[in-house]
Parts: sequence; C-alpha cells; structure tokens
Amino acid sequence: MSSSGFTSELRADVAIVGGGLSGLTMAHALAVGGISVAVVDREDPVRAAQADFDGRTTALARACQRMYEALGFWDMMEAAACPILDIRVSDGGSRLFLHYDHEDVGDGPMGFIVENSAIREALMDKLGDRGITHVAPANVAAVVADQGGVSVDLSDGRQIRAMLAIGADGKFSPTREAAGIRSTRLGYGQSAVVCNVAHELPHNNVAHERFLPSGPLALLPLNGGCSSVVWSERDAVARALADMDEQTFNSELTHRFGDTLGALSLVGRRWCYPLSMSHAERYVGDRLALIADAAHAIHPIAGQGLNLGLRDIAVLAELLIEARGLGLDLGSAGLLQRYQRARRFDVTTMVASMDLLTRLFSNDVPALRAARRLGLGAVQRMPRLKKLFMRHAMGTLGELPSLLRGERPGTG
Repeated sequence: MSSSGFTSELRADVAIVGGGLSGLTMAHALAVGGISVAVVDREDPVRAAQADFDGRTTALARACQRMYEALGFWDMMEAAACPILDIRVSDGGSRLFLHYDHEDVGDGPMGFIVENSAIREALMDKLGDRGITHVAPANVAAVVADQGGVSVDLSDGRQIRAMLAIGADGKFSPTREAAGIRSTRLGYGQSAVVCNVAHELPHNNVAHERFLPSGPLALLPLNGGCSSVVWSERDAVARALADMDEQTFNSELTHRFGDTLGALSLVGRRWCYPLSMSHAERYVGDRLALIADAAHAIHPIAGQGLNLGLRDIAVLAELLIEARGLGLDLGSAGLLQRYQRARRFDVTTMVASMDLLTRLFSNDVPALRAARRLGLGAVQRMPRLKKLFMRHAMGTLGELPSLLRGERPGTG
C-alpha cells in the first residue's frame, strides 16, 4: 500500500528507513510473518521504476535465490535471471586460472545474475498485497526512541510510531549517523563502470573475473546472450571510460578483457559508481537495527554486497517473527543484541576478506602478481578447498536461518 497522501500519524510494528532492495526485502520478510511494516522511501516510485534509474546487476547467491523463492518472488524474477553455471577467475594475461564448475557441488546453478531493476519491480509489485505501507517520496527528520517504542519523524510533519526502527538507508546512512554509531570508512580511489555488452561468442552461463593492475573486470552472463560489465578502475580512468565515445570504449574493453567472448560492443548506456568500504562499529542502537549497506558496505570484487545484506535480513526476520510469536517486545535490547551477535562474525570476516582481496588484486607489484597467480593455480589443483570456496560463494555453508534454506520463519 502506497502512502502519498497526508496522515499525521501512522502506526506499524516496525518502521524501515530506506526503500532500496534491502529495505523492501526486509519489509516482505517481516510481513509474511505477520508483522506490520511501514517503509520510508526517499525515492519517487515513478522515477525509481524507470529503466535508467539503476544500471547495476546482482550476482544472487544460491541461498539468497532460495530466500526470494520462499518469499514468493522467484516466479516473478526468474524470467530476468540468468543462471551462473561456472565461474572463471584469472589474473591479467596469465595462463593460470581458477575454474568453479557447478557440477562439482550439485546439479543446480551456483547462483543467478539478476538486474536490480527486475528485483525492485517484483518487490514493489506485492507491497499492497501484503499490507506494507510505503511512504514515498519522503525524508526522515529524526528517529526518536523512548520506553514505549520509537517515532520516525518525517520532514513533512508526519510521524510513524513503531516498536522498532530498521536503518536500511545505505552506506552513508543518516539513520546510523543520527544514532551516534561510528563507522570505519576506507576509500579505494576506484569507481566501477557498469554497462551491458553484446559479444561475438556465447557466454555459456559462465561468469568471468579478470584481475587487472588497477582493479577487477567482471563480465556476468545475462539472458538474451549479453553480459553485464562491472569494470573497477581508478576514479579518473573510470570517468574517462564512462564518457568516451562508444567505438573507443568497445575497443578498450575488448583489449582489456581479451578474446574469450570475441569482440565486445556496448548495449545501452554506461553508469559510474564510486567504490569504498564502510563498517559500523555496532549494528544496533536504542530500538534500532542496521542492515545491509547501513551496517556494512564492501567492494564488488566478489559480488557479495547484496548477499551479505540478505543474510542480515534472514537472521533479523527470524528473530523478530519468533519474538512476536512469544509476545515479546520487538525493540528490546536483548533481542537486538542477539541479532548483532549472530551477524558479527560473518560480516567482519567478509568485510576484512574483501578489503584484503581488493588491495591484493588491485596493484601490479611483481611479487604480489606472482603470488596471486600461484595462488589461483594452487586452489585449482585442490578440489576440497575449491569446493569449500564454491559453497561459501553460494551461501550454503554452515547453519543457515530458515529463509536461506528456502523456508519461511516458523514454518520449517
């Protein structure tokens, strides 16, 4: 249900600040468990639905695909989702490479490449069916907690009263800043050029990642025989790539990527996104939980950004739905501490490892270049270790919350 008219006070069990993919997914994960939700979205829904709003794609891990299936969205996303059967990782022009083959870990795909616009369209489509209040466009003026709940005050004078507020408003989260939660931020001096390309040869559902001296270059398979490009480069170079004429861009991209797919040619426009890392010192405050980029933002070097946020959502939804079933306060400090403890190790490990990979693979120091290539070749020759890495990328390692097992909380 969309709320663009003026109502001075809205009430919900949970108020979510941020209407991006993570905020909307969080809303649905709670709504299917009987928790009433209001989402405050600063974006105009009409503008956000336009084709040029977000050019990015998501490499959706297998476990996260199960999550969207459990929430009733996969039938809407599947037509736009391209299965990842294999992943091929190489360092520059080296002959040594790492090949992940889906048949080594089961019959199904390792994951799926889905355009962000297709995910958002599906999530928006069912808001009304699930009674989710979508307040947009709207800006938050303050989030104020008290003993009885939390008030999310909007800049137009409206107020949402809830038991818990969830910050899902991105890596520069105003909600996190207003709560006094500090974060570590590191810039890489890189931006990602994002676009779609056609190629002479079929991609065969293989995702490619080339580690180049100034940053990784990924070609991710899309339906229709095209691929999505995520090309990380130094800021000035990335801006030049985004602005240069199409013929020169095609030539430069083909030269950098090599002839694996033949000549590459741009399809549509190019986007340029600055890259950085951020990690909040804590994920909770007074009647506040942070999820996804508001809690942690990582380099897209391994395509794990949204997947990491979806794991936050799966854990928090399970805890909140369980608490509601027991008649407990959804904003209690004890419950929020359980969420933070459950997520701390996974998030900290992922943030640290992605930062290390970015620094290790975004340079041309001869000794490190030699070590990278030997490392890729060594893992390729160690089947057990390679399978472990594959299962980690698929999100299927360890004890999983119900949504990541493909079950709704409380029903498995």
